[in-house]
Amino acid sequence: MANKSTSGFSADERAAMKQRAAELRAEEKRGKTRAAGLADVTKVLEELPEEDRALAQRFHDLVTEVAPELDPKTWYGFPAYATGGKVVTFFKPASKFTSRYASIGFEEAAQLDDGPLWVTSYAIIAWDDSVEKTLRQAVRTAAGARD
Repeated sequence: MANKSTSGFSADERAAMKQRAAELRAEEKRGKTRAAGLADVTKVLEELPEEDRALAQRFHDLVTEVAPELDPKTWYGFPAYATGGKVVTFFKPASKFTSRYASIGFEEAAQLDDGPLWVTSYAIIAWDDSVEKTLRQAVRTAAGARD
């Protein structure tokens, strides 16, 4: 998809906003159940290009292991995980906006506040032990776990 901009938003950004509106309509129609959210995330994961899918699946597996209390859902077409309906963390595929890297982000519902500065997003191009260790701790903390 072209990334040409008109009226301040790129075509990709407008498509993401339309996708979010469709997600909200679908949630309203079928209900906001955990099973429906998981089905939506599974579908999104299956539709991703291989490089994004491998990273997104690893992140999905990590979140469901480390913070099973977070509810899977889609958010602007991204696999996301929420509490009380508010997104805590999400995976943004590189392919979504033709970026050179995917990213893992944390929203305001994430309990990451640590002094006057804290990380809210990580760029990711590969998954290794150090990535997993960093994300495991970030997700645990974001979900409210305290050591």
